Amino acid sequence: MTSKLYATAQLIQGFQIALDNGRSHRVIVDQPAGTGTDLGPTPLELCVMSHAGCYVAIMVFAAKKMRIALKGVTVKATAFKSEETGTIAEEAFDVVVKTDVPRDRVQRLHEVTLKNCPVDIILEKAGVKVSYNIKVSRELVRSGKTNE
Repeated sequence: MTSKLYATAQLIQGFQIALDNGRSHRVIVDQPAGTGTDLGPTPLELCVMSHAGCYVAIMVFAAKKMRIALKGVTVKATAFKSEETGTIAEEAFDVVVKTDVPRDRVQRLHEVTLKNCPVDIILEKAGVKVSYNIKVSRELVRSGKTNE
């Protein structure tokens, strides 16, 4: 079965572009002040944001299947744009997974996430090198302190 995704891009003014997915969701992309009006992220920034969001969403799906209780997941992604190609050549993900399961299960969860994250697969096929720094955080509820 093949599914379809839709997008419409419409120029508003200057570099402001309205993106619509055909399901009532709209995002404005723009260029930084000086070139544009900085009303939204650039399309390339949106790509990096999309990758981080996809990683977290797929991790949540995978955790449910693996019966891992997640208390939270945070990804901070840094992309490195190559002067040579003019696009993303590398990304570095700092991932904090809040859970009580052992580190080896979190590592397996990460592997399953990478195998199933469509945006990660696209970037891998495009030759983007992505590194992942996974940190497991356990919260001690009674004391209010975090044990990492």
